[in-house]
Amino acid sequence: MFAGGAFAQSPGKMSAEFANVDPAANVRVIVTYNHAPTNADHQRFLDQGGMHHGTFQSLAGANYTVNAASLGALANNSGVAHISIDHPIGPRLDYATAATNLTSVSGSTSAAQKYGVTGSGIGVALIDSGVNPGSDLAGRVVYSQDFTGGNGRDLYGHGTHVAGIIAGSGSNSHCSTCTRSIAGMAPQANIISLRVLDQNGVSTDSNVIAAIDTAIALKDQYNIRVMNISLGRPVTESYTVDPLCQAVEAAWKAGIVVVVAAGNDGRVNVANNFGYGTINAPGNDPYVITVGAMKTMGTYTRTDDVMASYSSKGPSLFDYVAKPDLVAPGNMIVSTLASSTATLALELPGNFVTTNYYNSRGSGSIKSSAYFSLSGTSMAAGVVSGAVADLLQAQRNLTPDQVKARLMMTAYKGFPTSSTAIDPATGLSYVDYYDVLTRGAGYLDLLAALQTNSVSYGSAVSPTVAQLNSSNLPKLQFAQGSAWAQTSQTNVWGSTALGTGNVIISPSTALSSAGATSAAWGTSAAWGTSAAWGTSAAWGTSAAWGNSSAWGTSAVWGTSVAVGEQ
Repeated sequence: MFAGGAFAQSPGKMSAEFANVDPAANVRVIVTYNHAPTNADHQRFLDQGGMHHGTFQSLAGANYTVNAASLGALANNSGVAHISIDHPIGPRLDYATAATNLTSVSGSTSAAQKYGVTGSGIGVALIDSGVNPGSDLAGRVVYSQDFTGGNGRDLYGHGTHVAGIIAGSGSNSHCSTCTRSIAGMAPQANIISLRVLDQNGVSTDSNVIAAIDTAIALKDQYNIRVMNISLGRPVTESYTVDPLCQAVEAAWKAGIVVVVAAGNDGRVNVANNFGYGTINAPGNDPYVITVGAMKTMGTYTRTDDVMASYSSKGPSLFDYVAKPDLVAPGNMIVSTLASSTATLALELPGNFVTTNYYNSRGSGSIKSSAYFSLSGTSMAAGVVSGAVADLLQAQRNLTPDQVKARLMMTAYKGFPTSSTAIDPATGLSYVDYYDVLTRGAGYLDLLAALQTNSVSYGSAVSPTVAQLNSSNLPKLQFAQGSAWAQTSQTNVWGSTALGTGNVIISPSTALSSAGATSAAWGTSAAWGTSAAWGTSAAWGTSAAWGNSSAWGTSAVWGTSVAVGEQ
């Protein structure tokens, strides 16, 4: 393989993944430069028989296909900063089998009504599978662009569902006999639909980065203050060189609050890590708001809500960033249906909502033509994006860092010590312990965020995690000058998850209860390497990354592995 060839020539400039790439294969890559790429930079790849697909604005980089054997020599050019694989990327979606009302979002919808905020005037860039603007989304999509070669229509069914969570009007559930309103968090926010996922829910890093570039360019024209990225992929290298992470940082620094799904791999245990270390990219970036999923238990009160066991946990691989930042309702969420012929509708016929769910004169045997149920951190991210739009309508001068700090500081922290979920398909049980690497700073509470006008100063970058050698317990480490230095850390993350000196105490309990050793925290096997992702059981063999045909199937992403929990 590559280990003794081109990768060995310039390992410092190339992702470690290249060590497992067949040097005879053509590979699609993203190259970042120490300067804005020039025609001469592109020509070097063309001279090797490669193709130049596009140049990015959010980072000094470009996208190429080239023979893998030539990459070592190309990387040795002084202008090249780093070369990464152009990875496949997909939605952070778990399949759901039942429905719960979106208006039970922990009081958030009623909070918005109380304060009279609807997201009006706020643009939300939705990087997803497109949006089909039916009656619930009529007038909400003010711009649409398709990066897959299509016409912007949502053929998969994911983007329309997330758009409804953010900005659906609920008009199809407004009638004299309707019993509930299935409205979004910010029903008057504007959606800027940037389609990157095809009909199978598949995309690439380069398409997502191109969409981020577009959102930044359109920021002032459409007042884009929020970006929702309910998709992701495995973390394969440090966020400091990952081009996808660098692109979301560019959006953040341009003044856009970037909300990202944490991932749905909290049940992964291939490295005896009990789901820890499974945060997806770009949710591993410390700037963005990374969102995990909660189960509302079908009630309007938050006091009985528990973690969704599939929700990915921190810390991030390579950099040990403490994630997620927040959790929000994401399990069995009812929102807008793209169409009855969208891929998800065809694959998940049991997820159709029946009309009696929201209409007293409806029938339990008649499928709704307007609403559908899905689960995952994708949905939870949409909830937070809508909440951010509401908050920014109420307090328009907040910066992205101030929004993040506000939501984390005001998050609800009244959690149980642990909760257990049983997979109805396998009978396996999964235990969640409510430490900061599982539920972040807490549960989204829009009402609390709207009730304060206090603002933070400094960066709200997520802290990192370090092991304490004396006790094998992890500890939060905060960036110098960050917003977190202004307040007690227990006010942000909660005293039940932190011991003396910001030591995270619950994970130790969790691992001891599970019969694990401190090695799960103390060795690079769990945190520092791609071991958690490297087996065929978790993400497929390296062949899946080297063969573009594997990217085109939803099987690569395993969306049917975890179901919506009961």
